[in-house]
Formats: sequence, structure tokens, C-alpha cells
Amino acid sequence: MSGIHPLAAVDPGAVLADGVTVGPFAVIGPDVQIGEGTEIGAGAQIQGPVKIGRGNRIFPQAAIGFEPQDLKFQGERVTLEIGDHNQFREFCTIHRGTAKGGGVTRIGSDNLFMAYAHVAHDCQVGSRTIFANNATLAGHVEVHDDASISAFSAVHQFCRVGRHAYIGGFSVVVMDALPFAKTVGQKPAFFGINRIGLSRKGMGAETIRRLDRALRLLVRSGLNTAQALEKMKEELAGDPEVDYLISFIESAKRGIHKNLPRGGRGGGASAEGEADA
Repeated sequence: MSGIHPLAAVDPGAVLADGVTVGPFAVIGPDVQIGEGTEIGAGAQIQGPVKIGRGNRIFPQAAIGFEPQDLKFQGERVTLEIGDHNQFREFCTIHRGTAKGGGVTRIGSDNLFMAYAHVAHDCQVGSRTIFANNATLAGHVEVHDDASISAFSAVHQFCRVGRHAYIGGFSVVVMDALPFAKTVGQKPAFFGINRIGLSRKGMGAETIRRLDRALRLLVRSGLNTAQALEKMKEELAGDPEVDYLISFIESAKRGIHKNLPRGGRGGGASAEGEADA
């Protein structure tokens, strides 16, 4: 208890593990579990039911675990689950699930949510993602591992953002954003493979080459999606990353963003230059 500032308000029904620190004017409600070594900044608020893992940093004025912004919500028990070693910067808002959406919002580990980022009800966020300032998810969105969503970008409800995807700043994602690729714009376009981002994450040159070939078959070959998928399977199946890409495309329910930008620069740099993530 020595890590709790005397001006913090911690409900007796909250369970705080060893090494948790709580800053002044922070509010922690009942049915909140916080793992070892997590830091709660001044003025942050956490409402349950919420389970937070170890080593997280929740900065001042973040609001974690509040009710979903959904008119169908009637006070039923719904939850938020957060993994380990995440950072939630100032004024982040992360909401619990809804009964009809599965009842739980989940966030993995080692993610960075910059100031004012928002994760709505029933979202499923993987690990090692980056949400820049004001990046926003509507309800029921999936964000897979290692994706990056740039500042002031929004993702429509029920959409998916694939692994290692890069969403450029001020983008409005209304269909699924392809894994391993750069999707940029208010009318999103495909700006090629996220080559720099994949290299930074340690992906091998041959895997990147195969993914680039697969994405070019999908976007630049003149084949329709079904034909491109068959060609991918003929040429490239058996590579785990390519197999994931194929599965992602086949399971899309809202369609995928694969239009080329005006001028057809889909294989070049992103609209923000070399800002691959």
C-alpha cells in the first residue's frame, strides 16, 4: 500500500498486486485487478470489471474500463482485459465490451497508445501495436500484432487491420486493411508493402520478397481477387506469412482496401514519404 498516494481513491474491492503505484487524484473502482509493477498516473481513472497485467504504465488522465458508448448497453456485466507492459498515454480512453459483441474488449502486450487514442467496445487488439495520437477504433474492430495506426486515423466498426499493417495519418479505414502493407488516405489506397517496417521487425529478405510478390498479384496484376488468390496458392503457399495473408483476404467480410492511389504509385513510398512503421 506504500505505493498509493494518500490523495488517490482506491475502492476496497480493487485488487492491486505488489509494486503497483498510484498517483494523486487517481480513481480506481471496484472489481479492478492490477498486476505487479503497474504504474497509475495522477488523475487516471480505472473502472471495472477490468483485469490489467504486469508492468503497464497508465499516464495521467487516462480513462480505462468505462462503460461502452453503445445505446444497447443496459448495465450488464462486461469486461476489459489488458496484458503486460503496455503504455497508455495521457487522455487515452479504453472501453469495456457489450453483451452482444462478446462481452469483452481485449488488448495484448507491449502496445503503445499515444495521447487521446481510443479503443471502443468489443475491440480485439494484439501485441506490439502502435496507436499514434488520436488514433480511433470504433466498436468490434480487430487489430492484429505489430500493426501501426497513425495520428488522427479512424477504423470503422467490424473492420480488421492485419499484422504489420501501416495505416497512414488522417486515414479513414472502412474496409479491412491488408497485412504487411501501407494503407493511406481519407479514401484509402494501397501504397505497397511495408518494407521498412518489416525489416525493422526482423523479417527476412526472402519472406519480404514473397509477400511483395503476393501483394502485387492481388493489386497490380489485373487479376480479380479470386484469381489472385489462386495464383498466390500456386506460387507461394507454404510460407507462413503468405498463408496468413491468403487466409486474411479469404475471411474478409467488409472487403479489403486494395485500390491504387491516383497515379498508380502503389509500389512506391507512402503518402508520408518513408514513414513506414
